[in-house]
Amino acid sequence: MQTHSHFAIAIDGPAASGKSTIAKCLARELGLVMVNSGAMYRAVTWKILQMGIDPQDATAIVAALPLLQLSCGVSGNYSTVSLDGKVLDEELRETIVNQSVSIIAAIPAVRNMLVQLQRDYLNHTSLVMEGRDIGSIVFPDTPYKIYVDASEEVRAARRSAEGVTDSVAARDKADSNRNNSPLIVAEGAVVLDNSDHTVASAVAAALDILRSQGLAMHD
Repeated sequence: MQTHSHFAIAIDGPAASGKSTIAKCLARELGLVMVNSGAMYRAVTWKILQMGIDPQDATAIVAALPLLQLSCGVSGNYSTVSLDGKVLDEELRETIVNQSVSIIAAIPAVRNMLVQLQRDYLNHTSLVMEGRDIGSIVFPDTPYKIYVDASEEVRAARRSAEGVTDSVAARDKADSNRNNSPLIVAEGAVVLDNSDHTVASAVAAALDILRSQGLAMHD
């Protein structure tokens, strides 16, 4: 999956582990584009709900996929996701989206569609991509893989502080037990326990891991 001169850094981990923050900081530090794969799944989920489709109705969801005018882009150093020409932001964090995204993300046709869009980014730029199957499925050949974890208690507290009420335990179970692209520690990934790190120390630890994996960095 590594093409041309571009490379991918895969940052995986469960909900509220801090992987998005670490990925953003790494992208800024290394001058790369940060791609939030979860935003793509949230965008599809939001649109399915807007269409009045039951998130449990996989058949209806698969039938609706060709109708979605979904496009992915870049603004500055960050990925964007648009539906019907509108860039989505706050909509992706709605409570009902939080409650439904794991269900819809488990549908193979949804994952197949979005994994291809995620891989397409590498045709244009080197990147840091965060998600749940980046190192295992999207870019299994990249040598740069980090699995960011944290204790369930710490992650639950972070979600609460963000005003999100979904259960990290339930989300973990759904993401880890799905048949298609489950959340796992990818082969070759180094686990970074982010339970007690500050943002700065977590990013420093991640940079050390990437150096150990052979990523050349300019001082």
